[in-house]
Amino acid sequence: MTIGKISLQNIKSKPLYTFLSVFILALSIALLLGIQQLEASFKYQMENNLGDIDLVIGAKGSPLQLVLASVLHLDSPTGNILYEDAKKISKNPLIKTAVPISYGDNYKGYRIVGTTDKFAPLYNAKLEKGRAVKKSMEVILGHTVAEQLHLNIGDTFLSSHGLVENNVHMHSEHLTVVGILNPTQKVIDRLIITNLESVWDVHHHDDNEAHEKEENHAEHHEELDEGKEITSLLISFRNPSALLTLPRRINEHTNMQAALPKYELDRLYQYTGVGVKTISWIAYMILIISCMTIFISLYKMVKERAFDLALLRTYGASNFQLIRMVVYEGLAIAFLAFILGFMLSKAGLYFMLKIVETNYKQNILQALPFQEFTQTGALVFVMIVFSVSLAIYPIIKMNISTILSNEK
Repeated sequence: MTIGKISLQNIKSKPLYTFLSVFILALSIALLLGIQQLEASFKYQMENNLGDIDLVIGAKGSPLQLVLASVLHLDSPTGNILYEDAKKISKNPLIKTAVPISYGDNYKGYRIVGTTDKFAPLYNAKLEKGRAVKKSMEVILGHTVAEQLHLNIGDTFLSSHGLVENNVHMHSEHLTVVGILNPTQKVIDRLIITNLESVWDVHHHDDNEAHEKEENHAEHHEELDEGKEITSLLISFRNPSALLTLPRRINEHTNMQAALPKYELDRLYQYTGVGVKTISWIAYMILIISCMTIFISLYKMVKERAFDLALLRTYGASNFQLIRMVVYEGLAIAFLAFILGFMLSKAGLYFMLKIVETNYKQNILQALPFQEFTQTGALVFVMIVFSVSLAIYPIIKMNISTILSNEK
């Protein structure tokens, strides 16, 4: 019988110890991998979805809510602001681009955003097929929307009022798909893009219960924007010095508020970072406990089977071969635990983020960087090697004649 088969028989002979060792180690690995992947996904969302947005201007309220609603599209807006006031601010020489957005409708849970042709460049999004929006009631789909809802160029659909999917408050105007964006792995993939006039027309028609003919839209859009509202204004600065003056001026001298996306999301990360660190420390503690369990299991095996090991020595087995037997057993447990831990982390994150995706149509999960994955694997390997090194000490100090004589 080979050394590997003996190790396998040892594992099978103590199923309870093996199960506890594998399960506890797998739990710590699952927690470590899961929290690392969540942290990496959160950082990616913050860094990637900001695009070129330096400032968000919207209605008074929570600045974090304004950022989450206008940048990540994960919350409800704080209210509306007058488009006329927003245009005055956009003329400031410190501002490079000012992109208005207006929303409040959805199609099957995906938000419909009314904006201008400057919105897509914020995320470096380009048309994969079709053309840009030219008139009211035309839309461009983010890649994920088109893929999930199986929509294509020329398809039409009816939007629903609100940000949550419903069949109660449906608008009567059909929206026509004229373009589909290429995948960007950013929030724009999950949006339906149209022009501001589409949003205004839909709600204007709802209020008046009347429909204008398509050929009259151009004349309608040439009217003054007085009284029209938008949700927020996305600002890009010409130079960083604008951060020092413009936000404070808007907050103090207007009925609007200015929020800095990077600052607000960094603050959110600091709040959630406490929970991340707590879970990480719990995972490390479980990892230490699991390695202690493996050490006790292997050490117990060596002590209980001292006679068998001594007998193997008399039949020509070397110390190195006996040590290999214990090492194989420890590595087999570690390998099983790592596979199980990886599967547990994937399953846990899948079900947790499935809830988020169902409620918000957001899939924020990103692949764990290979470097962090290997670091976790290396840490587990080092801990197992340390446990095995302690467990094989009795083999190194084994006195064959004493052990055999005591057994007799």
